[in-house]
Amino acid sequence: MLGRVLHAFDHAVVAVRDLDSAAERTAALLGRPASWRGLHPGDGTANALFRLENGYLELLAQVGEGALGRQLAAFLDQRGEGQLALALGTRDLPGCVGALRARGVAAPEPGEGEGRRASGPVGEPGSANVRRWTSALLPLKASRGLPLLLIEHRSPEDALPLRSPDVTPTAAIAAFDHAVVLSGDLEAARALYGDALGLRLALDRRFEARRIRILFFRVGGVTVEVAGPLAGGDATAPDRFGGLAYRVPDVAAARQRLVAAEFDVSEVRAGHKPGTRVCTVKSGTCGVPTLLIQPAPAG
Repeated sequence: MLGRVLHAFDHAVVAVRDLDSAAERTAALLGRPASWRGLHPGDGTANALFRLENGYLELLAQVGEGALGRQLAAFLDQRGEGQLALALGTRDLPGCVGALRARGVAAPEPGEGEGRRASGPVGEPGSANVRRWTSALLPLKASRGLPLLLIEHRSPEDALPLRSPDVTPTAAIAAFDHAVVLSGDLEAARALYGDALGLRLALDRRFEARRIRILFFRVGGVTVEVAGPLAGGDATAPDRFGGLAYRVPDVAAARQRLVAAEFDVSEVRAGHKPGTRVCTVKSGTCGVPTLLIQPAPAG
């Protein structure tokens, strides 16, 4: 089954205009430095990667000439900074592509990718100067208008090291909790994420007071939340990214840290899941709606 092949929420890609400035803001947001600064030869792009416990956040910017850089510039001109793509990890990309084709999805042939280090902790244990991967970007028609990437890494995991927080560890962002997708056709979205991609549907819940329904798909310990209206959704509109949520050991400490760094952050409040505490980061997120979540106590 394809769901057994897709084993991870690999990373989220955020389009930014100024990589240096965005990387500085993101390091302050997460409370940890970037694990990698790289260039993509021939693509016209550069990136900064921030590894967390269960995936990584990629900031992507145009640098020089290249087809991907031109596409990125067009995205930024049209929409501004914000989430560009979502990548799911696999250890068998050809198997993923074959399974998708068997299910009627016109998945492309996998392509090789390479990133070359631009700056970072060269010479540290686990550091690398080149990272390699194989990936397949699903056609937008098949992925309901959202760039969804399947990726198999060719470099060892420690080529992208988890950097230690440079703030009090309990106040640093530790991991992804969930990614939000907004859809006007939840049944079509369910067919994509559940039937085609094989992600496990952990919960299908209606929130009458909020007039929404949310499908909770799980992959690699992270949830992809697909949300839509209970009635009146536009089934012809493409899906949209709705934000990222991160886990933090102590949400009050994280909020205090961010406010001191001049981020605009809401007060801490009870989360929708019993026992959780959350706050919303309203600035310094490169256009991505951002929620911090302190998980419910174990037991």
